[in-house]
Amino acid sequence: MAVSLAPFLLAWRTTPLHDREVVDALVDPAHAGPSPALAEALRQWPGTYYWSSEGDGRHLVLTRSTHKQRENWLLHALLLAATLFMTTVSGAVIAGAIPAELGLIFNPTAWDLTFLRACVSGFAFSLPLLAILLSHELGHYLTARRYEVNVSPPHFLPGPPMPIGVGTFGAFIRLRSILNDRRQLLDIGAAGPIAGFVVALPVLWIGLAHSHIATDPGASGMQVSTGWGMWLLGDSVATYLLRHLTYGGRAVTLSPMAFAGWMGMLVTMLNLLPIAQLDGGHILYSAFPRAQRQVARAFWVLVLLLGYVSRSWFAWAFIVLILSRGQFGHPPVLDAYRPLPKSRVWVLLACLVLFALTFIPAPER
Repeated sequence: MAVSLAPFLLAWRTTPLHDREVVDALVDPAHAGPSPALAEALRQWPGTYYWSSEGDGRHLVLTRSTHKQRENWLLHALLLAATLFMTTVSGAVIAGAIPAELGLIFNPTAWDLTFLRACVSGFAFSLPLLAILLSHELGHYLTARRYEVNVSPPHFLPGPPMPIGVGTFGAFIRLRSILNDRRQLLDIGAAGPIAGFVVALPVLWIGLAHSHIATDPGASGMQVSTGWGMWLLGDSVATYLLRHLTYGGRAVTLSPMAFAGWMGMLVTMLNLLPIAQLDGGHILYSAFPRAQRQVARAFWVLVLLLGYVSRSWFAWAFIVLILSRGQFGHPPVLDAYRPLPKSRVWVLLACLVLFALTFIPAPER
């Protein structure tokens, strides 16, 4: 760096981390355009960089990876395969292709050819749902890799199938290093919900086209078969508008694909809650680092109050409390003083709009 970029800089600070080096460089105003000479030097930089306009001038934030993490791809593949199987079984139960009795599902001696053929119908639920979860996590993963951040590939978590669960507890990635600044935190945190919503919206729309009007007397809103009865689902703005556009507001029994889309909306909403280290917590800290802890506590109390509307919120409040270990403060970034670029205002607005579109006051009616 000193050989190739020093002539263009007034000062710089190098921070060595366990996986990369981060250089905060104040650029000479004569080259802050950047000049053709600096642009050529940056093309030879063996890493990534971005610009930051600050009070003392234009800065370059340069990153160079110094460590290549070895991944246990076999573990990730096994978790994905297990999640695919359990969600496919759930989809088959929703479609009515197999009974919901857990003895059949968890008894390997019952997994004969007839059972496996029946499970094929469950792909209409499992594949769209995993596509939504994968796109969400890849949004985080690819954005983090673009910034040279050490991050794990997506971990999928299998869970119990219908009627106890949907076959998965979701997916996550793990950041293995501190982030440079609030710009990185916002971009990485927001990329997941945005990518997941972009996939969930057409899945829900197409799935609704393959759903049918509920025939139950007194039915309202949306419902899905669990094999042991109907699960009454709540509406978000997005699901309400699509349901009225497709069926004129009549009660709908969701197809497996439509239910996968509804789950995608739920996952997007839950991740955008501005609490702890959820995606919404990352976004809140990136925008208002000083107020983050107080706002997170207020939202957690709001989640508790929502439990009197739908008791499922009590479970989510407990899960968030466990994941955050009772601490609602967000971990710091390397340079919290660096301002967010004005170009990131649209990202904050997009996340706010997504939260408004996907918020479900009563996930279970």
